[in-house]
Amino acid sequence: MTAREDRPGSAGGHDIPGPHHGGPDDDYTPEQLAAMSREDLDRLGASYDGVEVLHVDPGPEPGSRLEKRAIRQVGFTFALAGLAAFVFVVIYVGSGWFLPDWHWTITEQGWSAFFTPLLGLLMGLSLALVGIGLVLYTKKLLPHETAVQDKHDGSHFDRVTTGATLVGGLHNSGLARRKLITRSLAFMGGGLGLMLLMPLGGLIKNPNKGNPLGTTNWAKGVRLVRNDGSPIRPGDQEPGSLETVFPAVPGGNIQADAATMLIRLRPEQVEEAQPRIGQADFGYGEYVAYSKICTHAGCPVSLYEQETSRILCPCHQSQFDVTQGAKPVFGPATRSLPQLPITVDDEGYFVARRDYIEAVGPTYWNRERI
Repeated sequence: MTAREDRPGSAGGHDIPGPHHGGPDDDYTPEQLAAMSREDLDRLGASYDGVEVLHVDPGPEPGSRLEKRAIRQVGFTFALAGLAAFVFVVIYVGSGWFLPDWHWTITEQGWSAFFTPLLGLLMGLSLALVGIGLVLYTKKLLPHETAVQDKHDGSHFDRVTTGATLVGGLHNSGLARRKLITRSLAFMGGGLGLMLLMPLGGLIKNPNKGNPLGTTNWAKGVRLVRNDGSPIRPGDQEPGSLETVFPAVPGGNIQADAATMLIRLRPEQVEEAQPRIGQADFGYGEYVAYSKICTHAGCPVSLYEQETSRILCPCHQSQFDVTQGAKPVFGPATRSLPQLPITVDDEGYFVARRDYIEAVGPTYWNRERI
C-alpha cells in the first residue's frame, strides 16, 4: 500500500478499505466546515485530495532587498496606472473649461482632433499599466507552486476546501503587509473607477448640442466656392453644366454633409421646371443648388445627364429629376435631394440664403427642423 492509499482523501476516509465513520460531509455540518481553518481542513484530508506537488518556489524572502525592490516596481506601476486614469478624468472634464478645447475642430490647415485620441491614449496606457503591474506582482512576489490534482467529486467539503485555499493564497501573497502596493492599488482603483464613470457624463455634458445631424455649415451669406476655394459668379458655368461647391468656411471642402451641386439649367429646362412647394424662390435665375448626398444611403451623387435632366447616383442607381425639385424618379431613393436656397452678394458671387431646410443624407435622417 502506498503512502497515498493509507491517508484519507476528500471523501474523508471513504477511499480507505475497512470500517470507518462517514466522511467530513457526513461528520460535520456545512456551517462547521465553513468555520474551519485551512489547517483543520488539511487534517481532515484536504491536503491529500489527489494533489501532487511538483515544485515549490516560496518567492523572495520577507524584508529582503529583492522583495523591497519588487514592491517598489509593482507599486510604481500601479501608481502610474492610477495617474494616467486621473489625467484622463482631468482632460475629460476640463477640456474647454480650464484646459484648451481639444475637441474636433477645423482649421485652415485641415482638421484637428486631440480630445478623443488623448482620452484613448490615456485609457489604454492606464489599463496596460494595470496588466503590467499584475504580471510583475505575480512573477516577483507571489509564491509559485506547481501541482496536479485529481478531479473533485463536487462535495461540500471540496467546495469549502477550495475557498479556504483561495483565502490562504491571499495570506501567502503578503499583500496585507506590503503597504506600498496596497496604497498604490487604492490610488489606482480610485483613478480607474472615475475614468470608467466619465463616459457616463456624456449623458449630462453632451457636446453635440442642438441638431448636429440636421444642420450643415451653410448659412446666410456664406459663399459657394469650388474645391480650390475660388468663388463663383453667374455666367461662370455653361448651360447644362454642374459644379460641386462647398461653404466658404475653414475646412468646408472636407465636411461630408456640405458638398452641394450647383447646376445651370438650359433654357428649355427652366421652362419645364416645377419647383417643390414653398421652394419656388430657392434658385437664382437659371441656377439651382442641391445636396450632393443621396437620400437613399448617403452616397455622393456625381453624375448629371443634361439631356434627360436627371441626376444619377452611381452606387445604387437612384435618379432625381432636376426640373421637378430633384424628385426621385428611379431607384431605391424615396426622398428628393434637399435644395439649398441661393442668391448673389454685393460683389456678384453666389451665396447661400440660409442652411438647408431639411436634413441632408439618408431618409432615416429625415425630420422637420424648427
